[in-house]
Amino acid sequence: MKYLAGFTLIFAAAAIAGHDTGELLPIDHEAIRYTQTPGDDAVARLQHRLDTGAAKLHFDTKFGFLASVLTELRISTSSQILVFSKTSFQSHKILPRRPRAIYFGDTAMVGFVRTGDVLELAAADPRQGTIFYTLDQRDTAKPRLFRRDICLQCHLSPVTQSVPGLMVRSVVPDWNGFPTGSTSFVTDHRSPLKDRWGGWYVTGSAGTQEHMGNAMLERPGEDRLPVFDQTRQVKDLNGFSEPNEYLTPHSDIVALMTLEHQTQMLNLITRAGWEARLGRPYEATADELVEYMLFAGEPALTSPVQGTSGFAEQFSKKGPRDSKGRSLYELDLKSRLLRYPCSFLVYSDPWDNMPAPVKDRVYRRLWEVLSGEDRSEAFANLTSDHRRAILDILVATKKGLPSYWKAVS
Repeated sequence: MKYLAGFTLIFAAAAIAGHDTGELLPIDHEAIRYTQTPGDDAVARLQHRLDTGAAKLHFDTKFGFLASVLTELRISTSSQILVFSKTSFQSHKILPRRPRAIYFGDTAMVGFVRTGDVLELAAADPRQGTIFYTLDQRDTAKPRLFRRDICLQCHLSPVTQSVPGLMVRSVVPDWNGFPTGSTSFVTDHRSPLKDRWGGWYVTGSAGTQEHMGNAMLERPGEDRLPVFDQTRQVKDLNGFSEPNEYLTPHSDIVALMTLEHQTQMLNLITRAGWEARLGRPYEATADELVEYMLFAGEPALTSPVQGTSGFAEQFSKKGPRDSKGRSLYELDLKSRLLRYPCSFLVYSDPWDNMPAPVKDRVYRRLWEVLSGEDRSEAFANLTSDHRRAILDILVATKKGLPSYWKAVS
């Protein structure tokens, strides 16, 4: 991987929860033209603002363009998460004391390596899936964001739903950050905490729940991470890395959980849309999308989760609200990720730009579940109160719903 292993950690023939998509979809089919279509995502729009003079990036000697790019993309520094496994093309510059930083919003992400040659960026295009870019970290009056389709060497695989996308991978790292052995997991909100965040720093509390973060093998011949209380209850990165060398001293557990959900949600939206445009059956993917967005299969938290960076508080304040002040961005963190288990990415451009047949199928299935018509075991995680609240919030805040939604509400 030459440019952007930063968000996925490198390609692995690992299985994700949910169905194995198998065959890769043809990215340059006439109905798709991924590499031939200019991006219309947050990063492409930033480049347009730079070209027209509507935006300007500022360079500093410590972080280069990082802070300025985050401001332009409206990405909060509280989203910072740090990965120390050597799984990037800039791996020679990454050590457990000098991890790679990732910052993200709903549909755009930025990767930063200390002394790295480039910033690494990815953004979800409304139709085309995730598009990848780099920005040279050198002071210039005319910074330029370069599209890097070579990133698809790692970012187009069965674990990205066979479309250009993102994933979060958990590995067993050694004391230098090298992944060891064959144990690895591609994780999302359906993954048990015990399999998450190997090779990542995690600040915050998981209570009594075990995870793989903050731990590495200590000597040759070991194959089990030393996971104990000190790796589960970490307030900041002092003692692990050089926190003054990053925008914040955090790698927030709640931010990690949120990013995991977003990756496969965006991948599923892309896949369903591509299948319809290619004239292939899309119904199974649309149904899987509904299950995923309603957090079917999410394991219950057995202890409250608490972050350290303020990400949870900022995130819960986002989003449109109904007349009762409720929002799909509100976090729970006691027994589940979201207070109202329905993906906030229903408000994203990729969602709104799904082909009409896909959107019709998804809205019909959503209505069947939320109205109580479908009470199958797959949605056992949703109580009647959950269904009613999500239905009411969507009717009050989501434009373009079919008329039968409002009739039921």
